[in-house]
Order: sequence, then structure tokens, then C-alpha cells
Amino acid sequence: MSDIEKVKQLRKSTGAGFKDCNAALKESKGDLDKAAEILRVKGIAKASKKMSRSATEGVVVISGDEKKMSLIEVNCETDFVAKNDDFIEFV
Repeated sequence: MSDIEKVKQLRKSTGAGFKDCNAALKESKGDLDKAAEILRVKGIAKASKKMSRSATEGVVVISGDEKKMSLIEVNCETDFVAKNDDFIEFV
């Protein structure tokens, strides 16, 4: 299997980006299972870095009728995103 095919297969199975998959394959010397494990470990490290970030901006939407009501709050990290029309429409 070619290197490109291995990268494609690893991307399909892990959902990781091309550069990350390529680097993991080089580190694992072409072993797909080891590369997937490397990506899993690095993914956990990336997620733990992001956990300390706070999402202090966002949008609150209220919807209801005579019998029921819903209130939804969706947060994001920046006011730039919170004011974005696509984000507001999504919420």
C-alpha cells in the first residue's frame, strides 16, 4: 500500500487531518495501528489543552407557546463568533 493510501485510510478511520496523519505514519514507520494510537494520544493531549479555555460569549434563544417554553444557550470563545450571522442562525 502506498504512503498516500495509508494516509487516506488513517484519515478515514480517525478523522484526523492530513498533516497529523502523515506525521503519525512517519513516526510509526508506516504501521497504521501504531499511527492511530499516536493520534489518539495526541488528541487527548490537544483536548486537555482546550479544556482550560472558557467560552464566555454566546447567544440565548427563547421559544415557546401557551403550554411550553424552551431556553437554549450556546456559548463560544469570542464575540466575533457570537455576532456572526451563521452562528446566530444556527442557534
